[in-house]
Amino acid sequence: MRNREGEGALLSGAVLAGGRSRRMGTDKALLPLRPGDPPLLRVVLEQVAAVVDDITIVASGRPQYAAFGVRVVPDRLEEAGTLGGIATALMTARHDRCLVVACDMPFLNVDLLRWMADQPRDYDVLVPRLPGESRQGSGFVFQTLHAVYGRDCVPAIERRLATGQRQVIGFFEDVRVRTVELDVIEGFDPDQRSFFNANTPEAAREARRLLDGRAAAANTGP
Repeated sequence: MRNREGEGALLSGAVLAGGRSRRMGTDKALLPLRPGDPPLLRVVLEQVAAVVDDITIVASGRPQYAAFGVRVVPDRLEEAGTLGGIATALMTARHDRCLVVACDMPFLNVDLLRWMADQPRDYDVLVPRLPGESRQGSGFVFQTLHAVYGRDCVPAIERRLATGQRQVIGFFEDVRVRTVELDVIEGFDPDQRSFFNANTPEAAREARRLLDGRAAAANTGP
């Protein structure tokens, strides 16, 4: 966990690992991307732990996750999808703000996460957005599982879920949202790999290719 006395307010972290991994065909959180590598969930936990003050895994029915040595909390809102997982993370967080990521993001950029952690707390949601086609036709895609949420979001989330709405950005109009724009993102992560999800066999192969490329570049560096 971070130990940077005097820098920013306390921040919780949560890794959502409650999905059924249907597209991967096996529990992706326990999958090492390459032989000898740690499980994907371990990689994500270590990256998040570098910038938060406490960390949890949000997952139901996964007793094997206890081996990772951090708190595991079950989804409090069953069958509520990602939005329910975010609400559970906020309900169980030890601090007012919580960085929420997915368990299948092997290329999280610690410097970008640290920048987000250190921003003034003048928001309820701090979320990166990238140019792209969205379901809403807005021309932007919000990276909702690479975001900091405040506990004050919980009532707004619960109201949405009570009406059967499970889309994460649906509650954004009810809270204060601050976006992290492309110029900031590219200052830390020019290739935007922070948002890569290794959630299918094809994506896992691509992640291995990228990791092998990094290793080769490191071995041939100056």
